[in-house]
Amino acid sequence: MQARAQARYVRVTPQKARRVVNLIRGLPAGEAMMILRFSPQSVSNQINKVLASAVANASNNQGVDPRNLVVSEVFVDEGPTMKRFRPRAQGRGYRIDKRTCHITVVVEPENEITARPSIPKKRRAVAPVQKSAPVKPVKEAAPVTSDAPATPAPAKKSAPAKKAAPAKKATAKKAAPAKKAAAKKTAAPKAAKDEKKEGGQ
Repeated sequence: MQARAQARYVRVTPQKARRVVNLIRGLPAGEAMMILRFSPQSVSNQINKVLASAVANASNNQGVDPRNLVVSEVFVDEGPTMKRFRPRAQGRGYRIDKRTCHITVVVEPENEITARPSIPKKRRAVAPVQKSAPVKPVKEAAPVTSDAPATPAPAKKSAPAKKAAPAKKATAKKAAPAKKAAAKKTAAPKAAKDEKKEGGQ
């Protein structure tokens, strides 16, 4: 026999309540209460009250031992949303949504849960796999014997040598100032000799 309890118009968003509710689904009632007692979320206190009410309903109305109860179902539905507004700058107002939720907890004895027939799951229709064409076996190459002459690998063509840049012009330019200097040196003693000859005369 199932026993349920419900809390309506709880001032918590459904998203925050579902995060806590998922922790206790399918657990024994005593263990679920212990988890809710030490969980840090603020809504856990409200869920713990609903769970305690469901356990009390089962023990008082149906005479079931509370130690054998299991949380078979627990879910959170969305309640009405209250619209409020907050004044903002330059005469504007931003809307604030104050959400509510309905928390429902269902407990039942453990032996009834195990005796319940399991519902077969629906199987998805799978598309038939297309058969591919048979792969032809690859013929193995004949083993190479040592008697057969080894064929030499074809020699790679060497890259054409780059043409050397003409160095004559550079040498000619460098040699030009040297020739001028040599000509100046030879001209100097000739001029001295001519002066001596003129002086001697």
